[in-house]
Amino acid sequence: MSGVGRRRLGGAWRRRRPLRTRLALATTAAVALVAVGVCTAAFFVVRDALYDQLDLSLTQSARLAAGRNQGAPPGTLAGECRFLAAPACAEVVPADPAKDPRPPGQLPVAPAAREVAAGERAPYYTDITLAGHPMRMLTTDFAKGRALQVALRADTVQDGIAQAAGWLALIGAAGVLLAAVLGYWVSRRGLAPVTRIAATAERIAATRDPRHRIVLPPPGREDEITRLAGSFNTMLGELEQSVTAQRRLVADASHELRTPLTALRTNAELLARGERLTPEQRQRASLALGRQLREVTGLVNDLIELARDEEPQALVEQVRLAALVEHCAQAARAHWPAVPFRVRVAGAETVVVAGVPARLSRLLGNLLDNAAKFSPAGAAVEVELTAAGAGGRAELTVRDHGPGVAEEDLPYVFDRFYRAGAARSLPGSGLGLAMARQIARAHAAELTVERAPGGGAVFRLAF
Repeated sequence: MSGVGRRRLGGAWRRRRPLRTRLALATTAAVALVAVGVCTAAFFVVRDALYDQLDLSLTQSARLAAGRNQGAPPGTLAGECRFLAAPACAEVVPADPAKDPRPPGQLPVAPAAREVAAGERAPYYTDITLAGHPMRMLTTDFAKGRALQVALRADTVQDGIAQAAGWLALIGAAGVLLAAVLGYWVSRRGLAPVTRIAATAERIAATRDPRHRIVLPPPGREDEITRLAGSFNTMLGELEQSVTAQRRLVADASHELRTPLTALRTNAELLARGERLTPEQRQRASLALGRQLREVTGLVNDLIELARDEEPQALVEQVRLAALVEHCAQAARAHWPAVPFRVRVAGAETVVVAGVPARLSRLLGNLLDNAAKFSPAGAAVEVELTAAGAGGRAELTVRDHGPGVAEEDLPYVFDRFYRAGAARSLPGSGLGLAMARQIARAHAAELTVERAPGGGAVFRLAF
């Protein structure tokens, strides 16, 4: 298999492995690497310590032999060292092999030993084998022109090193196994919230029900994963509200559209049998059909406007509020000729806000239409625009002198399709104020309603 093929196969295998497995393997590899490194370092420390102890014994034996045999000629000073219980064997080695009258000794004499005897080299340690046994030998200076070789059996040191290596290998293997178990436990416990998040997301995708939530640990045990789960729960809450609002909007829209559509169908069927109707009946049916078409068109347009979540940024511009209020008041006077509109601008002639002029006009128009609809004949609708503070924060109030808003209706005034008992006999779909609040919030403004002293309602728009 080519290198490219192996890389592709390895990448696909990594992608197929779940995150829990990859985390467990990474944790195991990290802990195993540390365990192997520690055991390896411990092995070298133990080995060096054992050899240092043996070298110390050789140094002491050499000092003892040199003290007892000062001026001794070349030859063997101590006997055989084939047995563990025997003392160190020692030999005196001359610098010149020709001046060595004795037969070859039992310890091997290397050229380096002649150099130590001649004073040309420092003392040194070496490992040798004698009679099939491992030994450690020290070659040091003894007298002028002579060197001293001292050797000890190294079986115990090598056995200790082998035993330490075995134990350390066993400990390392146990550490790797323990690392694998701990890695799996850590990955399983650490990724449990992620697993719950994935399961919740899959359950929502399968059931299309955003009411599911992730179970969070008790307070005091928060971590990054818990924060992620909490953020996911918050997102699910927002999603549930959005889905609920969408379903409610669809249900309310279908309910509100059912009546005008039925009337439209009835009038259309009536006009289809026009030969049976008198001219007056046909005219009334045509006028009713046109009026109902306008109502349905307005209702559909309002639903489309409510479905928009934000204002188009490309259309945002600086709007002079005083001029916009005067323009909307003129339009309201033309639409409600029997209702007087009194506009007062108190120090807000130069106040401007960032917004979409058409949308702000729709907002003010809805407020003025709502006030005119509830105002009795001859009662004025009072519109006041004021500016407060150095920054010129604008506030618009629209007051009518109608029946006002009942205390129990105040929390629901801006709900879609909500109509109070006193308003059900009046024209409208119940979307105007809901649309007004949506436009206000899109322009960083707050629209509220309150009962006016002496009767009526006051709608307050604060930018």
